[in-house]
Amino acid sequence: MKLCTSLLSTALSSLLALGTLQAKELSPTVPPPALPSAALPPIERLANDAQQALFNAADRSTAPSSATPSLKTTGRKQTFSAPKLEDPAVWAKDSQHKLAVMQISFGGAAEEVMFELYPQDAPQTVSNFLDNVETGAYNNLAFHRAIEGFIVQTGDPITSDEGARENWGTGGEGKNVPAEIKRTHRKGAVAMGRKSDSSNPSKRSNGYQFYFALGNYGSLDGKYTVFAQVVSGIEVLERISKMPVDSNDCPIARIEVKTIKIVDYKGPMYVSPKSSKGDGRKFTKPAAAKGLFERLLGRLW
Repeated sequence: MKLCTSLLSTALSSLLALGTLQAKELSPTVPPPALPSAALPPIERLANDAQQALFNAADRSTAPSSATPSLKTTGRKQTFSAPKLEDPAVWAKDSQHKLAVMQISFGGAAEEVMFELYPQDAPQTVSNFLDNVETGAYNNLAFHRAIEGFIVQTGDPITSDEGARENWGTGGEGKNVPAEIKRTHRKGAVAMGRKSDSSNPSKRSNGYQFYFALGNYGSLDGKYTVFAQVVSGIEVLERISKMPVDSNDCPIARIEVKTIKIVDYKGPMYVSPKSSKGDGRKFTKPAAAKGLFERLLGRLW
């Protein structure tokens, strides 16, 4: 029994050490696929079984909450239950929201993504983001990382130079922002990139780079500062994630952020009459984010 306990302790320590060696890049690392317990070596199978027992115990002792994700365990598999996303169409009439409206040049057309900022949860991060937008720091930068079903990332100042592709993803370290880790990585979460714990134990964010989560990734929680949530255009980001990429997960064809505008919005958002059916629902752009021509068309029609 003592031998098994010792082996289990050693295995768990090794697994923890392995976890600290990951995420050496500025961006989150792709979560490794789970292996079935029977396919693992004996020592690792002991550690896996012990972890499974911990999950089972926690699942029995903690009642699921509608506000937090929960892990549900069945006899054959585990499923991750994430909280339902807030629907902008049912925002209260007197509610106030600060929105970022991002125009993207993609496939020869202009696409749009809107995300709500959370200054109450990440005040310094949002303030830094607003400063970047005001100075036009994000204009004409490229998406430099795209992994299907995981994340797409942009904001690196170096991506303004097409000839410096080999260095894309390394820029923006001239300034950083203290960690403000409160919100979780559910689908559509917007978070700041950062250096790994080995050189950045305080988890300070890169001053420019940010990414969009394309799924519910609890493995990233507590590691990166989430400061916003996509409210419209998630399908655009998912299409970007499926584009051909090079060995560094950088889209081969240039996908560019043309502009980002910040607007203060009150009340519920309304579905655009041009929305597609199903998951492709889009919301009308706030009037403050429309150009002169768009406002004119709105009056005429």
